[in-house]
Amino acid sequence: MESPRRPRLTPAIADVRRHVRTLLTEAGPARGGGLVLVGLSGGADSLALAAATAFEAPRAGLRAGAVIVDHALQAGSAGVAAAAAGQARELGLDPVIVLRVTVDHGTDAGGPEASARTARYAAFDQARRETGASHILLGHTLDDQAETVLLGLARGSGPTSLQGMKPVGGPILRPLLGIRRARTRQFCVDAGLHPWQDPHNDDPRFQRVRVRQTVLPVLERELGPGVAEALVRTAGQLREDSSALDDLARGLSEQLSEPLSDSADGAGIRLDASRLETNPPAVRQRIIRFSVEREFGVSLERVHTLAVLRLVTDWHGQKPLDLPGVRVIRQDGWLILTAPGHAPSKGPSRSHGTPRH
Repeated sequence: MESPRRPRLTPAIADVRRHVRTLLTEAGPARGGGLVLVGLSGGADSLALAAATAFEAPRAGLRAGAVIVDHALQAGSAGVAAAAAGQARELGLDPVIVLRVTVDHGTDAGGPEASARTARYAAFDQARRETGASHILLGHTLDDQAETVLLGLARGSGPTSLQGMKPVGGPILRPLLGIRRARTRQFCVDAGLHPWQDPHNDDPRFQRVRVRQTVLPVLERELGPGVAEALVRTAGQLREDSSALDDLARGLSEQLSEPLSDSADGAGIRLDASRLETNPPAVRQRIIRFSVEREFGVSLERVHTLAVLRLVTDWHGQKPLDLPGVRVIRQDGWLILTAPGHAPSKGPSRSHGTPRH
């Protein structure tokens, strides 16, 4: 294969490459020929990422390929996917995988955007399994992060949503969260690349498009420049705070809970209500959520954890709570959590009211 053309180094190219190099180094993908894949749509963000990864991955001891997901939502989508695959090969990426998915609009509460995202990430997982790749690199930019945080604020989402997207989330890497969208477009101009213009990116039917084209520009005009950067800084601070609270709550969850039964029948756990109440509300909720996740593999929503905590902070003899995947009852100063339909016991034979430390 003919070697890809080396563009002249410009500030935009240097900036994008540096962000890719930094995350590849910090995230620590497998060395010694390990494989990473770039999620490539053909748009400016992912195309700049693909070009930068093709340059930086070999220098980090990695192989780099690409995965293109055809959502089949527009006429000619197969041709767009094929063109993106051709660009990936010209950049020297290998392997190059094209996966066509079916977007089911009726199964996701978030509408077509959320359904497409679900299908896309499932395709990424499939590509990783089939190729043995350690990570998928995605081209989300600082602008995407700001839009995500602003949408979360508008929906009244909790801190988890307001944290935005993580640079490293399991096998997903997002090297460009510190890069403005204009920078990736300039990268493509400087590198002689020709990105695809997705018509959905200009369709005001989509909330994110309205935020991008109307809401953020109004905020920048009325409040002054730097709104997008400020939103991203807020997300970063929330990630730091939330991570610290999560670590604290996980440790307390293990301290405050004990097996409800010594047998291995999945009977459940119990939590000391009085010790749980001594913690701040944000920590209490996390303790409940992490305890349920660890024991039952169920992720409770905020409305559920608040209902459980009323058995602690507003106890007046309430009936048991039947929540998704778990039943909760207060008994003798304990919160007893069992699988649905399982009759609670009094717990291990220990002195009454003395939890395990």
